[in-house]
Amino acid sequence: MRRRPEIDVVVLTVSLALAMLPVIPVFGARALVAPVLAGLICGAGLAVVAAHLRWGTAVTIAAALAAYLLVGPAVVGDATRGPLPSARSTVDLLTAAVTAWKQVLTLEPQLGTAGTVLAAPFLLALVGSLGALSLALRTRRAGALAALVPLAVLVVCVVLSTKVAVFPVAAGVGMVLSLVSWVSWRSGTLAPRRVVSIALVAAVVTALGSVTAPWLAEQRARFVTRDEIVPPFDPADQPSPLSAFRAFVKDWGDTDLLTVRGLPEGATVRLATMDAFDGVVWDVAGAAAAEGSGSFRRVGSEVDPLRRVGQRATVRFEAGALPFVWLPTVGWAKQVTFSGGDGALRSQLRYNDATGTAALVDGVPRGLEWTEDVVVPTVPTEPDLDRATTARVVLPKPQEVPDMVRTRAAQIAGTAGSPGLIARSLEEELSTDGYFSHGLVDRGDTPSLSGHGANRITDLLGTTMVGDGEQYASAMALMAREMGLPSRVVLGFVPDPAVAGDPAITFTGSDIQAWVEVDFAGYGWVSFFPTPDQSRTPRQDTSPQQAAADPAVRQPPPPPQDPVTAPDDDTEQPTTDDNQDRSQPSEVLLVLRRAALLGGVPTLLVLGPPLLLALLKGRRRRRRRRAEDGVRRVIGGWDEVLDRATDLRRDVPDQATRREIAVALAGSFGPAGTRPADGGRRSAGIGGPVATLAARADAVVFSGRSPTEAEVEAYWTQVDNAVGAMRRAVPRRVRWRSWWTWASLRGAR
Repeated sequence: MRRRPEIDVVVLTVSLALAMLPVIPVFGARALVAPVLAGLICGAGLAVVAAHLRWGTAVTIAAALAAYLLVGPAVVGDATRGPLPSARSTVDLLTAAVTAWKQVLTLEPQLGTAGTVLAAPFLLALVGSLGALSLALRTRRAGALAALVPLAVLVVCVVLSTKVAVFPVAAGVGMVLSLVSWVSWRSGTLAPRRVVSIALVAAVVTALGSVTAPWLAEQRARFVTRDEIVPPFDPADQPSPLSAFRAFVKDWGDTDLLTVRGLPEGATVRLATMDAFDGVVWDVAGAAAAEGSGSFRRVGSEVDPLRRVGQRATVRFEAGALPFVWLPTVGWAKQVTFSGGDGALRSQLRYNDATGTAALVDGVPRGLEWTEDVVVPTVPTEPDLDRATTARVVLPKPQEVPDMVRTRAAQIAGTAGSPGLIARSLEEELSTDGYFSHGLVDRGDTPSLSGHGANRITDLLGTTMVGDGEQYASAMALMAREMGLPSRVVLGFVPDPAVAGDPAITFTGSDIQAWVEVDFAGYGWVSFFPTPDQSRTPRQDTSPQQAAADPAVRQPPPPPQDPVTAPDDDTEQPTTDDNQDRSQPSEVLLVLRRAALLGGVPTLLVLGPPLLLALLKGRRRRRRRRAEDGVRRVIGGWDEVLDRATDLRRDVPDQATRREIAVALAGSFGPAGTRPADGGRRSAGIGGPVATLAARADAVVFSGRSPTEAEVEAYWTQVDNAVGAMRRAVPRRVRWRSWWTWASLRGAR
């Protein structure tokens, strides 16, 4: 057929463009357009020129390298120092050809145009289009192999991709249909019915997957290679930040922990956010949580890609003796810049978009300085909150919540008519009726145990309330959850109003605070501060008689007769024996069954019809060969030869004698010694074997005697030899197709 190179260029280029759709979420559509288009155009142009001028492989590779270095500075990014080629851009691009792939997998999307990461899609498009079109334009027999290049590019892009898919169904179906149709056109076997058949199969498989996949997979997240390159930061490996509350006050009370400059008015400094309660501690949800406080990601050029509404500011930080991995933040961080060694520290930075919490996996070093471009949310007014509803957010369900929490929450806020009133009622009750004490008896504090688990909160709410931010924040968050409010606990620093306007604010361990956040629709997470003022302490000079004289006034508990020394650590320690997942084997089996069903149904739809045809043909052969009458078995052997010839696309004359049919088949399969068009093995000729089979069948039919068992077996042996000769005489594709055609079944003999 006549060559049409323009069709090769269009089909393969479009297929390559579809194959690169999975990397759009990695770089962003706007950043990806220029390098991909440039790579496809350069690769296609070089392939056409190289085919026309008959360049050798070495010259073509050299031209591709030159195009990469000449065009790369204009489309790769700002690290190449301008759009024109230079010595710096050459070094950067050559280095990026090796290192960009690692950067794409280890930096968190969206990567944008930072550095030389765009060298990866540019190089992939350039090499892919050059390789595919070179195969298609410069070779005839192997030209169809060019269809494998877009598939290889697709595999690479999937490896580099994220959990977000871009038009996967439409792109996949369009790519497969275009490539299969193009390969058929190249080989001269294109037929409209084949395109329609492939489209129908694709539609069935797509529809089946769309309906069953969400149910079978239970909306599980996709496996992503970038999550496996470096073990993801798992906050479950860190101790509960709230459990360190008492240590901040006791061990680091006079130690400078953090200096903040440029803190907006009314803003707080966040250290950690906890939304998971296991009955013992509030903690940051583990990395297995799909969302919430445990989903930390590596950070690229932009920290928080979401568009937040609020006051924009630039805040500068200097770390003192911060004791853990949590990096202080203000509001929602848009960009974090470290002073000195930015690259090394950025590789350790992890950020949670749902809580605005950041962490350095190796800890926050003393003296570290960094700058954050932040957005501080606007605090809604009380009337606004009274009209607001709670937001729909998925949080880990609290475990082992004591009954006292439910009882007290109903007593305090049972009559509140809105989520805002419920939250304010809980905050007011705890902050006005409770008493403050860190429990450091040696420093003159009223005894108060540390910890914030179920037992400690039961003691707090069951008697006169005495505690600090650790207990009050835990109690309010649990009561808010019981009242249906999405709540979480925050550990951080709140500037004293007296120093809020200072250009530099230094926080020590004694400034540590804990508060509660509740998520309201339209306003986001709103802070509530249930801890009583530090000046509100139990009166030590009130005697029991004086307290009894006025029963209408709630009196603090009398001091104990024997001093109670508060423990240094939490009195409640979690146990791991009861938390073992005993259902693991059954869950594994369930996943395996669902995976088998998910893969088995489409496979059955695609391979079922061919397998059914093969089974029917095998059953027909066995029935003929095992017939009770020897004459019928011989006739069955002759019919088997005719059916195999029909499946091999050779016409068998109707209303003709066996000898006439033998002559016709000998002519249709070609003379002895010919070679099939696809270069298969030479045929030894079938005229003699088929003529012999026809003569012996006539002799058996017209002789009037039944053949012996040995004669029947010998006849079927000659049938197998004749069928083998017929198969060797046809092209390879016809041989393969004969296994799956139903031509001989339509006119059953």
